[in-house]
Amino acid sequence: MIQEIYIIDDDESSVLVFRELFKNDPEYKFISVTSDKIKVALKNIPSIIIINEDAIEVDVIDLCEKIRNDEDNSITPIIVVSSNSDKNHRIKILKESVEYYIKKPVNPQYLYFTIKNLSRLLNINRRISPLTGLPGNVQIHAELKKRISNKEEFSVLYLDLDNFKAYNDVYGFLKGDEIIKFTADTIIKCIHSQISDGSFVGHIGGDDFIAIVPTLNCEDLCKNIIANFDAEVTKFFTEDDSEKGYIEVANRKGVIEQFPLTSISIGVVEADKGRFANMLEIGEVGAQVKHLAKSVIGSSYAIDRRKK
Repeated sequence: MIQEIYIIDDDESSVLVFRELFKNDPEYKFISVTSDKIKVALKNIPSIIIINEDAIEVDVIDLCEKIRNDEDNSITPIIVVSSNSDKNHRIKILKESVEYYIKKPVNPQYLYFTIKNLSRLLNINRRISPLTGLPGNVQIHAELKKRISNKEEFSVLYLDLDNFKAYNDVYGFLKGDEIIKFTADTIIKCIHSQISDGSFVGHIGGDDFIAIVPTLNCEDLCKNIIANFDAEVTKFFTEDDSEKGYIEVANRKGVIEQFPLTSISIGVVEADKGRFANMLEIGEVGAQVKHLAKSVIGSSYAIDRRKK
């Protein structure tokens, strides 16, 4: 994946230094932009923004503030390189949520590895769901592989929401995101209250979640998750919809259909020591048992207790 890094300076000399420094790293692309054209950089949402304070004619603090206040670049890392050694100046810049303030003269290797390591952290963070803060598929796969290779005894809970598309159609995606975050919080709270050590919760994507727990006895855990979810999910519906117990959605033909309120389905796979050779086998059984849970109207769970 190409890392586009924008260099902000008005004489456009700095970009040559960076291109030379990263000449053996083709995945890094350095682009020079003058301070009066900062909107160009912000529009393209770069991986990192580097500001050469000595080579700009605008106030660096105002510039950093402008970058941070841009909605699309609120989390874009900023590095300020400057010959200004005043402590108060440096602190003012860091107060604008600037990640690094590097004082000149700059050691080339220090600058090189600062950018490389910051990029590595960005790649790690991309594997985490920005909505829920939970680990994504890379960590989920690693966690399953680890437990299988260690021949551990564990259970995998596959959780997702029922009638979630209908909810989004009626209430919109922003409200849908709120239910996703609520679901994540509910799963974490219930699992950590019952199994404090050795548990893992991940966000597969959308309304799909996974939990890995170091026990084969998950019935009470499933009941607890469902009870907490059902007790609180009604707050995401209007009073009228909550009282009716359903929402109405027009299908593609314009016909009004009724859907029950959003519920949660849980499919559990008990992974006895040595039962599964790889995570694909677990996934296949998980899909079957979750389908069984979703065949029941309302929140429900199903547990696969087969030994082979």
